[in-house]
Amino acid sequence: MWTARLSRSVERLTALQVKRASAPGLLSDGRGLCLRVGKGGAKSWVLRYMLDGRAREMGLGSYYDLTLAEARERARGLRKLVKEHRIDPIDDRRARRSAERIERAKVMTFRQCAEAYVAAHEAGWRNRKHAAQWPSTLSAFVYPHFGALPVQTVDTALVMKALEPIWLKKPETAGRVRGRIESVLDWAAARGYRGGENPARWRGHLENLLPKRSKVRQVEHHAALPYTELGAFMAELRQQTGVGAAALEFAILTATRTGEVLGARWGEINMAEQVWTIPAGRMKAAREHRVPLSDQVLRILERKRQVPQGDYVFLGARAGRPLSNMAMTMTMRRMGRGDLTTHGFRSTFRDWAAERTNFSREVAEMALAHTVSDKVEAAYRRGDLFEKRRQLMAAWARYATNRGPR
Repeated sequence: MWTARLSRSVERLTALQVKRASAPGLLSDGRGLCLRVGKGGAKSWVLRYMLDGRAREMGLGSYYDLTLAEARERARGLRKLVKEHRIDPIDDRRARRSAERIERAKVMTFRQCAEAYVAAHEAGWRNRKHAAQWPSTLSAFVYPHFGALPVQTVDTALVMKALEPIWLKKPETAGRVRGRIESVLDWAAARGYRGGENPARWRGHLENLLPKRSKVRQVEHHAALPYTELGAFMAELRQQTGVGAAALEFAILTATRTGEVLGARWGEINMAEQVWTIPAGRMKAAREHRVPLSDQVLRILERKRQVPQGDYVFLGARAGRPLSNMAMTMTMRRMGRGDLTTHGFRSTFRDWAAERTNFSREVAEMALAHTVSDKVEAAYRRGDLFEKRRQLMAAWARYATNRGPR
């Protein structure tokens, strides 16, 4: 049975006695509260009590941190634990300190959670550019506001603080940033680092605080070259040297995405049948895509085969690694065309196909690997749409290289 044996006399000490006490030993205030004076003059408060037949002594703190009144109040609460709740104050304090240590160990900042999220997911992302965009956008727009704060403290006000400055100026970027914040917070919740609703969610929450991006302004498009200027650009591009220039020409003539070109492997290319088969894992729509290769594209590949190669068609500076995603951009900058983007040439191709050819919209959209109707997809599987795309890409290559009717 839990018991407590307490002194009969209570509140014996005065504040002046406590202040003047200097002789080593214990001065009792009653009911187990004592002032301990050390040999060097240091003074501290202790609570002495009996528990299950054993004498127990618990330190309460230094005389310099607790006044006599505060020591009495603290002792009163601890005696209540013993008498009414049958809880040992020493064990209770030890358990609380242990829980606090565990909680401190669990505390992670938003930035630490974001970095852990990227590390856990980047292997499943289809291209390195996507993996690089995560830390760059978070560093630019999120970390300055709450990157160093514990992830459990991130609330709607902090999310809004990060999004509002860019929501009207950079709506496309802001939308991606919001989605990335939401993903990190969902990850943190799943790992037990935070609880409650996700303050970055759009539906039913931020949609009530921010205007829809479609209402702000039209979606920003990648800088594109007018198709009427393509011939001159390509002539200058063919004067450039280096793997980046070859990769850019290849990307333009195939109308494919940057990541698809950088990840191209020789095993995906059938030179005899003039087709490049991009596996589903590297496609934005997660579906295998066949690209017909024009004669002009084959000449680029033949030149690449004349030098020692690895698995990748366009090798980077590091052995066995593909070309950097900045290589094509740097090629355009050296040409004085830093206003353009590699992705923008897909728009150039789309404009040309719509305005200068009789090929249907579906054929052009399939050439860009955009999702189209089930009917067209069925035709594609039979192969007739692929043959139409072969004709389209041959015409595009002739136009781009000034080797056909304009």
